Amino acid sequence: MIKDNENVEVPEEEDFELQKLRERRKRKARRQSRRVRAFQRLVCIGVVMLCVGTVVLATETIRGKGIRGTAGRESHRAGAVSAAMRVPEGEERQTAEVKRPWVEVPEMGALFGIHVQGKGWSNYFADNAYGMAPVGGYITAIRATLHNQPVGMPGTIEYQVNLSGSGWLDWQTDANEAGEALGEMPLEAVCMRLTGELAEHYDVFYSVLQANAWTDWSKNGEEAGVSGAGLRVDGIRVSVARKEKEGDSYAGEIDPSRPMVALTYDDGPSKNTTPRILAALKANGGRATFFMVGNRVGKHGDVIRQMVAQGCEVANHTYDHTLMTKVEPAELERQLELTNQAVADTGGVTPVLMRPCGGATNDVGMGVAGAISMPAVLWSIDTLDWKTKDAPTIISAVLDHVKDGDIILMHDLYEATADASEVLIPELVKRGYQLVTVSELASYRGGMTPGKSYYKFRP
Repeated sequence: MIKDNENVEVPEEEDFELQKLRERRKRKARRQSRRVRAFQRLVCIGVVMLCVGTVVLATETIRGKGIRGTAGRESHRAGAVSAAMRVPEGEERQTAEVKRPWVEVPEMGALFGIHVQGKGWSNYFADNAYGMAPVGGYITAIRATLHNQPVGMPGTIEYQVNLSGSGWLDWQTDANEAGEALGEMPLEAVCMRLTGELAEHYDVFYSVLQANAWTDWSKNGEEAGVSGAGLRVDGIRVSVARKEKEGDSYAGEIDPSRPMVALTYDDGPSKNTTPRILAALKANGGRATFFMVGNRVGKHGDVIRQMVAQGCEVANHTYDHTLMTKVEPAELERQLELTNQAVADTGGVTPVLMRPCGGATNDVGMGVAGAISMPAVLWSIDTLDWKTKDAPTIISAVLDHVKDGDIILMHDLYEATADASEVLIPELVKRGYQLVTVSELASYRGGMTPGKSYYKFRP
């Protein structure tokens, strides 16, 4: 007699059939085990693919850019980013690290305009630029919107003004008027804030020109300016910056404790040289200021739009490269106004800075610049690239002399300048300099006012 595992006696003649039965059961169990393992592998692969797909979808959604333009156009909101970033109901964020750091969301900027008493509405100014009334003028209303708001990230920009004689007015949003464009009373103070998910990932900074001085940066609903003291607002700056994962964020995403310089390029744009310079800036996280000759703007619209997209500053170098000292005031004003309008029509933002051709200035000409709200920007380092057209000489002219706060003059017409820039830009970054626009440099070094000349901005 043979006993099975349950100690049940089995006749010997049944031993063979029992063994076959057991073998069938074992084979069946092995097949079932293989099926289970295969199914588990498929489930794991499916989960991984689902996770990867979700990340790709969220990344592509965040990278998608909806421009909310001057007419307040609504961006498309797919909702994928919102769903991916929202904490499930009933759960709380455990640590600050759970929040997305600024590097994981795209850059976003403000576009803003001012209404000057007796002059009307300005074109829109770029993020962190200067929106200023002409000498003797003042602001009666403002409007603002957002540029490159991430698709699927709900929220907007809101702003409130204190109007002399009326106090604080209602909050406005998305390019609507705050103040009284048809009135005579000036603004005395301004508040701004972001709403919705935008407020979780971005800060809005703003400053006003009051009593001939720029206020310190205010942010996220704080009051900029002094209300109730009879002081009017003559200028405003607005900047939207991504929140830092740790520590403070800054307007223009510029660290004021680190050294910075402003690369500037005159006489362009050009078909070949300017794109090379822009590519080098983009690769190294830098920005520059380009002083445009107005009659070249229409031929190079794509280049100018690329400048704006990269956060570079598009500035004014007259329409026909005209010397301030060689023309009548009315002609100089026409030259500057034509260029401002050409850039605004092409790139969507208006220049706020002018550079006198040849660096030549006089009191009458500076009065014209002041009357159309523009400071004059000169330089502290002249590379003489137009003369030498030699890349090593241009490089040495910068690296042998550069200091924190310098404004560096080059021209984006020459291949040698592009060759030099492709060396200078990464080298300056390697040496610890932030490459910023002139307006950004000035914003942390006392600011600018219309009709004044500036050569450098030392700390």
